[in-house]
Amino acid sequence: MRKRVAILGSTGSIGTQALEVVAANPDRFEVVALAAGGNDPALLARQALEHEVAVVAVAKASAAQDVQLALYAEAQRQGFSEGDHRIPRLVAGPQAAVEAARTPCDVVLNGMTGSVGLEPTLAALETGVTLALANKESLIVGGELVTGAAKPGQIVPVDSEHSALAQALRGERFGDVSRLVITASGGPFRGRTRDELADITPEQAMAHPTWDMGPVITINSATLVNKGLEVIEAHLLFDIGFDRIDVVVHPTSVVHSMIEFVDGSTMVQASPPDMKLPIALGLAWPERVPGVVPPCDWTEPTAWEFFPLDDTAFPAVRMARSAGEFGRTAPAVLNAANEVCVDAFVAGDLDFLGIVDTVGVVLEEHLSDPDVAHADLTLASVLEADTRARERARALVESR
Repeated sequence: MRKRVAILGSTGSIGTQALEVVAANPDRFEVVALAAGGNDPALLARQALEHEVAVVAVAKASAAQDVQLALYAEAQRQGFSEGDHRIPRLVAGPQAAVEAARTPCDVVLNGMTGSVGLEPTLAALETGVTLALANKESLIVGGELVTGAAKPGQIVPVDSEHSALAQALRGERFGDVSRLVITASGGPFRGRTRDELADITPEQAMAHPTWDMGPVITINSATLVNKGLEVIEAHLLFDIGFDRIDVVVHPTSVVHSMIEFVDGSTMVQASPPDMKLPIALGLAWPERVPGVVPPCDWTEPTAWEFFPLDDTAFPAVRMARSAGEFGRTAPAVLNAANEVCVDAFVAGDLDFLGIVDTVGVVLEEHLSDPDVAHADLTLASVLEADTRARERARALVESR
């Protein structure tokens, strides 16, 4: 029986690759709902009709008419005769992705970018279906709201590092785990000093050496904010202390993560740096999909190199650890401020070093305000902390 899939963030990097996996495996998957921001109506319409989905969700209500027109234009382009094919039901507005997540299905793939994915994540968990989670931000900002809503095994990580950890843990006793080791490519600026990062341009930051990803996560990889978020993600997914989660730089991104056991052995998950593999695994879990990517060629000479993380040039991981260890709404503040700063950097309103520096100021101010920092973790407090952090980050960007 084919698994019914709802894909949130369908026009982004994760979503488009997920649809390629589905198209290559029509006997295993069918898409029943798509959700996107609405910035690319033509692509969304093409996806919807090619996969014959029942529901299309658009976050920007102002884009609804454009998507509707694109659906009719795409139907005409594909030669659909009147009445031969059903135009999908279109929902629009801030809650559209939540409605898509509640579409009857077997798997919800949340490939959205940013904290806007939190409510769709909670909605998917509420329905009881498998949540293939690529939107790490929703887990990080939601924290125990998300983990508390999830049944055992309901969340399947799609981040390559956490997918690797999940694979390596299958069949193992968790009590035998000593520590988790998350690998980082080091991004395009590995080996540079802080002073050498002063004049980095958005174009340079977008040139990732091993991964082909969307703009936000690519820049987060250049600052290593993404790796800091992944440390928090690993803590929440696997319920393991921050003191037992390490980050090591591995430039070729072939080893995605490692698990060290109490007897001194280490389990390594290795595969080519291609997101289709963890996406396919997330959709099919616990099964594997044959032939998703070509395997590593072990007949060729191969060297794996690992280097310590430079916390001086790239302090983002250390900063994320402090936010994660404090908990409550601190991770939401970290993430919200970073999203604002990345946008400002891309727009030319903030220098590269200013991204992490500004996030650090916003986070420090938050942690120094006991009334705010120690508030109970609720959806309302998360959303309020998110809003306050964005406002403060924007003010700091303007002052720079």
